[in-house]
Amino acid sequence: MPIIDTHLHIWDLEKVEYSWLTGNASILARTYLPDEVSPLMQKAGVTQAILVQAANTIEETEFMLDAAQQNSWIKGVVGWLPLLDPMATQSQINFFQQNKYFKGVRHLVHDETNADWLLQPAVLESLQILADHKILYEIVGVKASHLKATIHIAQTIPHLSIMLDHLVNPPISDVSFFPEWESLMKQVSQYPNVYAKISGLGTQVKKGNEWNAADIKPYIEFALRHFGVDRCVCGGDWPVALLASNYEKTMGVYREVLENILTPEDQAKVLHSNATLFYSL
Repeated sequence: MPIIDTHLHIWDLEKVEYSWLTGNASILARTYLPDEVSPLMQKAGVTQAILVQAANTIEETEFMLDAAQQNSWIKGVVGWLPLLDPMATQSQINFFQQNKYFKGVRHLVHDETNADWLLQPAVLESLQILADHKILYEIVGVKASHLKATIHIAQTIPHLSIMLDHLVNPPISDVSFFPEWESLMKQVSQYPNVYAKISGLGTQVKKGNEWNAADIKPYIEFALRHFGVDRCVCGGDWPVALLASNYEKTMGVYREVLENILTPEDQAKVLHSNATLFYSL
C-alpha cells in the first residue's frame, strides 16, 4: 500500500533562521535535508511526502519549494504567509500560486504569547483570502484556546479547509487536560471543513523510545470515530519525532494501529487517498 507522509520537515541552518532552534541542545539543532530522509522513507514503505513549515518566514517557504522541484517524492509544501498583513498575504499568494507545489499555509501559533492570535481581525481576513484561493490552512495547536479558535474559524469561514496537526497534542501524558481536549475535539469534528492529522503522537507519550501502539491507539480511535475515515491523514513529523524514535518505528506504529482497527480499504484512505484529495495532489 503506497503511503503519503503528510507531515515532514526539512531545514538547513545555513540558509534559513529557525528561532526555536537557537540555543537548542537537542538532536534537532542541526541541518536535516531530503537526502537523509529519503532512504528512511523507502524502508518504511512511504512513497510521497508533504513538507510543512517550521519557521515563520518566506525564505523557508521558498527553500521547501526549491526542494520539491529537486525531489520527485515531495508532492506539496505547506508554507508560511504574513497573515497579520492581508495585503501582503494576497500579494504572496499571487506569487506562490504559480508554483504547483504550494498547497497550504501554517503559522507557528503555539509560539505566540497571544492566546487569541488566530482570532485577530487581520488574521481572519487573511484566512478568508486563503479560502477564496482554495489554499488550505494547518493549525499546530497545543492549547484549548487553539481549538476554540478553530471552531470559530470553521464556523465563519466554512469554505476554508483546515487541518489539525498532531491531533492538537492529545493529553497522553497529562490526563488533567483530557476532558477539555475531548470536549473541544468533539465540537470541532462536527465541521466538515476540519480534518485531523495523526502525527506527533510518539513525542506526546513522553516515554522516549519505549512508546508503543497501546499508548496511542485510544487517540487514533478517537480521531477516526469523530472525524471519520474520510477526514483523517497520517504524518511522521520527522525529524521532530526523532526525540521519541526513528522514522521506521514511528510510521510502523501508526500502521500497526490502523491495521488493527480499519479495513484495508479504510487504511488506504488514511494513509494515501485522503491526502491526495486534501492537498490536491
